[in-house]
Amino acid sequence: MLKRVLIANRGEIALRILRSCREAGVEAVAAYSETDRDALHVHLAEQSVCIGPARAGDSYLNQTALLTAALASGCDGVHPGYGFLSENPDFADACAQAGLTFIGPPGEVIRRAGSKSAARTLMRGAGVPVTPGSDGPVPDEAQALAEAERVGYPVMLKASAGGGGRGIRRCDSPRQLSAALAEAKAEARACFGDDEMYLEKLVLHPRHIEVQILADRMGHVVHLGDRDCSLQRRSQKLVEEAPAWGLPPELRRAMGEAAVRAAKAVGYENAGTVEFLLDPDGGHFYFMEMNTRVQVEHGITELVSGVDLVRQQLRIASGLPLEFTQEDVVLSGHAIECRINAEDPQRGFQPCPGQVDFLHLPGGPGVRVDTHLYGGCVLSPYYDSLAAKVMAHAPTRLEAIRKMRRCLEEFTLEGFPTTAELCYQLMHHGSFVRGGYATDCLDAHLPELLDFSRRLAESEEEDT
Repeated sequence: MLKRVLIANRGEIALRILRSCREAGVEAVAAYSETDRDALHVHLAEQSVCIGPARAGDSYLNQTALLTAALASGCDGVHPGYGFLSENPDFADACAQAGLTFIGPPGEVIRRAGSKSAARTLMRGAGVPVTPGSDGPVPDEAQALAEAERVGYPVMLKASAGGGGRGIRRCDSPRQLSAALAEAKAEARACFGDDEMYLEKLVLHPRHIEVQILADRMGHVVHLGDRDCSLQRRSQKLVEEAPAWGLPPELRRAMGEAAVRAAKAVGYENAGTVEFLLDPDGGHFYFMEMNTRVQVEHGITELVSGVDLVRQQLRIASGLPLEFTQEDVVLSGHAIECRINAEDPQRGFQPCPGQVDFLHLPGGPGVRVDTHLYGGCVLSPYYDSLAAKVMAHAPTRLEAIRKMRRCLEEFTLEGFPTTAELCYQLMHHGSFVRGGYATDCLDAHLPELLDFSRRLAESEEEDT
């Protein structure tokens, strides 16, 4: 096993990695920026190293600072978490060149899977269904217009290096496509340092289903079931559940097998996720992208599978084989996750970080809360607005929904607005309770949800 690992991240995922390292007998070193000096994972780590100023480019994205910190503290591994450098192939290569084990796939695998346009070509060759679209990047407006005419509108422009909803534009006509291309390329260049774009036929009203996979260095690949991540606001996930509700067994099995083929096609190793779009009639699914890291929503898969994914990452990175086969994987019950972000839904989801004046977290059987916050701490404005992930696990989906409602009733964070109230309303909304909702569901119902919240707040003010 690895002996000492630098956690090249922050927030709740840094704390999550730290805990699994502790339980696996691996020492953890916390890398932190100056503004994260009092972060919870820094206080709990055996050792910590400051890597630079608050700005991410000077700290968590500073490869030289992270490698120096890892070597100076005697680490033999680096865990990148998610975000920041987790899917940066150059950083994975730099770790290897420095004699450090990157806890994730090698750089060449990240490149194969990370380029969305190149990955589509690989998937076709592996027999994984892909949406109709360009056979590679579209280098200019003329090529984009020609491909859109071939597959038919509406289409989606997507950044090859994209993720998190960035660099994506829907286009319903040639005029929209011409206007959107330069805008999408500029956003992709700013977010990923790469403005390569490709084009896909837009699947209307799809579900967003992803499959968790694990792969060791010996070529063994297993999947740990699926998750439904369709409750999104402008391509940003808010609520996830595992397993996806209402999939026929044969379709669920086909998606799992396709995810395994996808992983083998790119020579994958470590933990990853294969994302699919499922059409409205539930008869066809299409490869969307592959994420070469642990996902934000990995916790609900852990709840239904009983597998510690970070622990498995450490084992695989240490050169050990998977501890189980596909036949050994048994999923139990249903799990739901709500992302509590420091955002104000009534003001266009404007980020509003600040000091935590009071914090009470829900508990009880089947409840898990991943958060780096504590009373009196400050949620920094320099980074992502994620404040907590509330998860509920129960034998059935309805019981999990009821448990999540209770959890959100208990969850109390004073100091700044959050998305907790919106998540609570979604747990009562018919489109979610019935299941089978699509990716445009939240955006379609958002005005009525926000209006209800506004009227409720006004009523409470009158009562007081």
